[in-house]
This record gives sequence, C-alpha cells and structure tokens, in this order.
Amino acid sequence: MTRNGLPKKYAEYLGLGAEIAASLAIPILTGYFLDDFFETSPVFILAGVFFAMVAFGLMIARINSKLNRRDNGKTK
Repeated sequence: MTRNGLPKKYAEYLGLGAEIAASLAIPILTGYFLDDFFETSPVFILAGVFFAMVAFGLMIARINSKLNRRDNGKTK
C-alpha cells in the first residue's frame, strides 16, 4: 500500500488517467486561449486538437510498450 492508503495499482491507474486528461486538455485549452487573445477563429484550437491527438497517440504507444515489457517479463 502507498502512504495515502490506496493500493499501488489504484494510484498508478489514477495517475495514468490524470496524464491522459492533461495531455488532451492542455493543448486544446491553450489553443482556445490563443484564439481568444489573437482574435482568430479556429486556427489555434484546431492546432491544439491536432497536437493533443499526436500526444495521445504517443502516450498510448508508450503505455503499450511498457505493458508489453511487463507481460514479457512475467511469462518468461
């Protein structure tokens, strides 16, 4: 158990969920505020959505390789 009483896996999944939410929300919100500041219509928010999708894809690939390494270590 971790210091705060949650089992280690729950804390790991909670951190993963927060990381996914942040990787999607930060670029999109940044694009929104840049559009508002520069008074452009959808330019920066679309760029933010694009970067959020790329970051999400890279994160899924990283998680996949991590889980594959973990599974290969247990089976062999």
